[in-house]
Amino acid sequence: MKDSILIIDDDAKLLKLLAEYLAGYDYEVTGLPDGNDAVREIERLRPSVVVLDVMMPGKDGFEVLSDIRKASNIPVIMLTAKGDHSDRVVGLEMGADDYLPKPFNLRELLARIRAAIRRYTPAPQECLVVGGVSLDLSSQVLTVASAEYELSTTEFNVLSVLMRRPDVPVSREALLDMGWGMEVVVSDRTVDAHVSKIRSLLKNHAGHENRIKTVWGVGYKFVSKCV
Repeated sequence: MKDSILIIDDDAKLLKLLAEYLAGYDYEVTGLPDGNDAVREIERLRPSVVVLDVMMPGKDGFEVLSDIRKASNIPVIMLTAKGDHSDRVVGLEMGADDYLPKPFNLRELLARIRAAIRRYTPAPQECLVVGGVSLDLSSQVLTVASAEYELSTTEFNVLSVLMRRPDVPVSREALLDMGWGMEVVVSDRTVDAHVSKIRSLLKNHAGHENRIKTVWGVGYKFVSKCV
């Protein structure tokens, strides 16, 4: 079965170019000129990844990303204006998985699409279980005391890194590399924001409030036993 890609961009020429280029690598590509129907199309098409432009008339890419994240944890690659670092940080903190500044190299976009799909498709039916907390590596679902939480891809990446090394401090730099990839430039604040979101889920359950501890001067650790 072919992987499919949904591209949301108001540039008709670019949509046509990307559709033709990616089809040559055996991807099924659907293009949308705006994000008004993005969530409905994701539910209908079940694409493997979304490529989303920031600058669009009407709803901008950030509004569309917010709509998508309310309904799905599908990987999203943002296309941003060249050199606009603020757009990249905002997008990543809102749940985007990667970004690429315009104008971009088609081969680089292809590489980032492949990387996003790989990160989103871990070994099937495998779970990490630490101290009664379970993380399904196939569905990206966190289970705590029978309650299930669907994580964004970035939240999943961060938590899976911590849970694979219980009781061992993991630096923010390592979380950046393994959560986002070394090619993505984000700040420590972005890591902290995603850890805070995961902590807020764990705090809903007695005995799990302090599962993720801050290790000052280093980063974070996931503790196997909470007192």
